Amino acid sequence: MGRHERVFSLVLPVPDDLLRQSPAYNDLDAEMRVSLFAGKVAWDVLGKRWDKLHATICGSLSTDVPPVLDQEQRRALTALGPISVELRGMFSGNVNRGRLYLRAYPEKRNGENVFRQIQCILGRRETDLYVVGLYNLTDDLDAAEAAALASLIDRWWDRTLLRFDIDHLWLMGASDDLVLDSTIEECVALA
Repeated sequence: MGRHERVFSLVLPVPDDLLRQSPAYNDLDAEMRVSLFAGKVAWDVLGKRWDKLHATICGSLSTDVPPVLDQEQRRALTALGPISVELRGMFSGNVNRGRLYLRAYPEKRNGENVFRQIQCILGRRETDLYVVGLYNLTDDLDAAEAAALASLIDRWWDRTLLRFDIDHLWLMGASDDLVLDSTIEECVALA
């Protein structure tokens, strides 16, 4: 049912106000709303998640009790300074069936993306995929709807929706897959 023990992760907050002002995002959203599968999009959930939009950088740091970042980790994160991020869309993975994402691309420094540096600072496995869960489907798509979604993904795959700089991360705790019950335990400074 999408519920689990409270899990804490370090995430990239996505400024919903900037995303909603983006002409490219508004074009994507308009196309989604008139798509063949629009009736199967949980539009009400999107409205409940605007202030919780994020991409997970270091997932499952702890359960039930927020993790404690030590002074060395905090100094290393602060030394990174603000990070530039680009959001592109759309992506549909095979882990959370029925969720559509935007892909987050951090700037590269010395040839390496900054999110990998953050993962290294926290002693976590380094990854290259960071996604912002945006749209949720309420039912399986039929063949024609799936083809329409595939076409939309292809058209939007390399389009930049938003570029922004961020000077903090969130230490977020949630016990539901959509993070509707999430809390921001701490804003972790990057500068």
